[in-house]
Amino acid sequence: MIYRIRHITEYRYSGSVSLCFNQAHLLPRNTDYQTCNNSQIKISPKPGYLSQRDDYFGNSYFYFSLHQQHKKLLIDVTSEITTQDKNDSRDLNLDLGITCQQVKQMLAQSSEGDILEAREYLLDSPMIKAFPELNDYAKALFQDERPLLSAVRELTSKIFNEFKYDANSTTVATPLDEVLENRHGVCQDFAHLAIGCLRALGFPARYVSGYLETLPAPGEVKLVGADASHAWFAVFSPGEGWFEFDPTNDIMPAEQHITTAWGRDYSDVTPLRGVIFDGGDSQQLSVSVDVRRIESPASSIV
Repeated sequence: MIYRIRHITEYRYSGSVSLCFNQAHLLPRNTDYQTCNNSQIKISPKPGYLSQRDDYFGNSYFYFSLHQQHKKLLIDVTSEITTQDKNDSRDLNLDLGITCQQVKQMLAQSSEGDILEAREYLLDSPMIKAFPELNDYAKALFQDERPLLSAVRELTSKIFNEFKYDANSTTVATPLDEVLENRHGVCQDFAHLAIGCLRALGFPARYVSGYLETLPAPGEVKLVGADASHAWFAVFSPGEGWFEFDPTNDIMPAEQHITTAWGRDYSDVTPLRGVIFDGGDSQQLSVSVDVRRIESPASSIV
């Protein structure tokens, strides 16, 4: 599958900004199932400095600064992506494989490089800190002799069924304990919740940001710019690797999930962050995302 993704971010300020520094995680990364063929970055006003780098987690990002006064900032990123199905994840038999008890033993005893790296994702991170209620919410699913991936799949369904998607119920700063108590949130919250539960139980999990192709209802036209950024999570199983799950849609990501970046939580892969000088007492933000197939027949997943 080949996709063209266009992500437009616009800031309008009530006063003139004299200087700004910004970092953007808006460039899709290369993975085993995804190749970023090319990306084009357009910034207005023209930045005084622009540089592309890889961060600690191997994500590609760009850094830029503007040195002239401006009251509007536009960041327009277009990328072309080729994706492959992740071993037909919808048909995987998750009732086979390494058990929860075996995972914990290998994490504690093995010195394999990938296991040592995965241990980092057991630790608290800026937006996900373990507390007893996270353990309590999920522990009944993770019996010692049960295959880990089977338990994680059930946790994904549990969050999907017990939490309501509500775009107005949380912000990027809403604490995880509030999300768990109120049972409302968005994709970022549901990914954080699953990660928090897994870490509290002793299993490495990471946050994945990206995009999900959405298809219009039959007979309707897909609206330009109506898509949005998306988030899900991945869990590590020693000897098997990383496996992704999407609790917002109760599925395992496949071709239509396009990865931008991954890290410990949202704070590691924020689409755009920065510092401005001046700019008045208010600003307006608008974001437009468009995910388009440019090759391949239509899929049945909506």
